[in-house]
Amino acid sequence: MSALYTGNTLILKPSPYTPLATLKVGEIMKDVFPAGVVNVLAGGDDLGAWMTEHPGIDKISFTGSVATGKKVLASAAATLKRVTLELGGNDPAIVLDDVDVKAVAKKVFFASFVNSGQVCMAIKRIYAHEKIYDELCDALVAEAKKAKVGNGLDAGTEFGPLQNKMQYDKVVDLIKDTKKAGGKFLAGGEVPAGPGYFLPPTLVTDIADDSRLVQEEQFGPIVPILKFSDVEDALRRANDTRFGLSGSVWSKDLTRGAEIAARLEVGTAWVNQHRTTSAFVPFGGAKESGLGRQYSALGLKSYMEPEVVSVAKQ
Repeated sequence: MSALYTGNTLILKPSPYTPLATLKVGEIMKDVFPAGVVNVLAGGDDLGAWMTEHPGIDKISFTGSVATGKKVLASAAATLKRVTLELGGNDPAIVLDDVDVKAVAKKVFFASFVNSGQVCMAIKRIYAHEKIYDELCDALVAEAKKAKVGNGLDAGTEFGPLQNKMQYDKVVDLIKDTKKAGGKFLAGGEVPAGPGYFLPPTLVTDIADDSRLVQEEQFGPIVPILKFSDVEDALRRANDTRFGLSGSVWSKDLTRGAEIAARLEVGTAWVNQHRTTSAFVPFGGAKESGLGRQYSALGLKSYMEPEVVSVAKQ
């Protein structure tokens, strides 16, 4: 709601796959703000295109895929709208050889599979030092075996379904492609029978860096674990992507971890954590993971237009 904080009116368009929660927010807010200040407008892709082209709209803030973000930017160019884009990611996590493996595994697993991997800044690639590689794989598999996938209304459920059939089919196809590419499935890999778009947390090793699983944003519960022996090699491979949303480094040596994290080509680099955000800290992506920043004073200023008023002395 940065637009409201800076004195603007806004049109809030939810995803066509998830309109109800946002419409409910609009229903609540109608008695809080004057009419016309907050507008919630649900619709399909045609509505989004109309909004980005409309001359009466001065600023677009979009969160979504890289492909759609490029369309938004191209469409907004006709009227030179100000644009903030928070797009997809392929976040690497580099795990060094000095970590407490079991403690790190719990955090890395959660950051990879929270919301069944459907988070732009979830861990999408795990790079593990060869000295702790096998132990980390075992610890992550143990976490996967404990995970409960199912209906969110059932007590104890930790991971729900993929949000829509299109994304479910994409991830299922990625699983099939990974099997064809010779990937070794340590956990998951099967497609459960029955209703719903449920997939278990899936961990893959022995997969090439140029495979789809490593190169694409899977946006689902399947993550590769890749081995490295040299930190320079890990950094090169982590940065070898057009994505640049965020990433993390895991180490007992905080100074060393921060030095390595600073070399990740991302908008946010964490040490011994992942997905940690704050309203007071800017967030956004490098490369094709976005333009501009959300949150903080920096983010707020993107919803304002600097103006110089120069008065001549008489």
